Amino acid sequence: MKLLEYQAKQQFARRGIAIPAGRLARSAAEAEAAARELQRHAGTRIAVKAQVPIGGRGKAGGIAVVESPDQARREAERILAMDIRGYPVRSVWCETGLEIANELYLGITLDRDRRRLVVIFSAAGGMDIEQVAETQPERIAKLWPDPFRGPQAFEIRELAFAALRQATAPPDGTARVVGSLVSLTQQLYRTAIELDAMTCEINPLVLTAAGDLVAADGKLEVDENAEWRHRDLAEELARDAVGDDGRSGDDPFEVEARRRGLTYVHLDGHIGCIGNGAGLVMNTLDLVKQQGGDPADFLDIGGGARADVVRNALDMVLSDPKVRGVFINIFGGITRGDEVARGIIQARDELHIDKPLVVRMTGTREEEGRRLLEEAGIVPAVSAVEAARKIVELTRDAGGRG
Repeated sequence: MKLLEYQAKQQFARRGIAIPAGRLARSAAEAEAAARELQRHAGTRIAVKAQVPIGGRGKAGGIAVVESPDQARREAERILAMDIRGYPVRSVWCETGLEIANELYLGITLDRDRRRLVVIFSAAGGMDIEQVAETQPERIAKLWPDPFRGPQAFEIRELAFAALRQATAPPDGTARVVGSLVSLTQQLYRTAIELDAMTCEINPLVLTAAGDLVAADGKLEVDENAEWRHRDLAEELARDAVGDDGRSGDDPFEVEARRRGLTYVHLDGHIGCIGNGAGLVMNTLDLVKQQGGDPADFLDIGGGARADVVRNALDMVLSDPKVRGVFINIFGGITRGDEVARGIIQARDELHIDKPLVVRMTGTREEEGRRLLEEAGIVPAVSAVEAARKIVELTRDAGGRG
């Protein structure tokens, strides 16, 4: 769950991290008003920044620095008409400019190998940190704090001094900067813990001419498995995903699937794919491709799915108008074949499905499930390969008739 920049900064500010004064605008008129208000209090240049959950905004022309409210209106109008790497811009964040002395990098991310969070600091702020790590690894310092204690002051000081020694132009008053970094790093670490963050990043972390550390940008990605603990953020993201014209800054099918509690990835093909277990669904997609078809989605109903979950999954997949038919591939462990069959029959009857449904099931209560399907006029396939071949043939015929 990737938060937009302004949302990440709001979370930072709530935990004591300094951010530039800013206002969210969803129209050019709102951007003009925001710039006027910000200049009245700060009297400085204003940055107008596209709010999309992806990097590379500056290179794409999604960030502009303006001198007046009128300029802010014109630039916001241009930016709000943009599509940045597939994401329509639904809003802009207008914020006061900073007097920059140095740009630093501070990030916290999950190290899967060590199974704990890692704090990353570099004096090479404002750059792609992955590129710095590859070309100048000596400019990056890392710390793996004890997860029960969090980063301690002495550890952070060692980390910061190690990175600042590699700076091409070390900041004035390095000791003072390091002292400020101690509390800021602990605040950012607390943010990551409280929000179940996979990534929590400030790039650049600006050292101003006055000697203050300010988060000039913010990146925050929350673990989707912990989304239930952060319903407010999920709902805010869903609202931001759809603009006044109904266009979405996120994939509208994936937004709807999250709302339904489904594990779903929208793809470009025409064959709906449903299975129980991520590995089985991936295999289902491969089988469809091997038979010459194109999957329309990845949908995992999980283990122990009830009939209502299966119905919900079919409804979700068939909401995509590109879908010509659905391949349902079930391996019964804790998932019962008869429950899956009831869900398929319920969906067909209640949703009036007239597109091909090909079902392959094996395992727990397989015989009962197959019997229910056959009695309802749905003949299950014997093997997964046969099922994949059959759905590709049926959807090819359906496409030809269309």
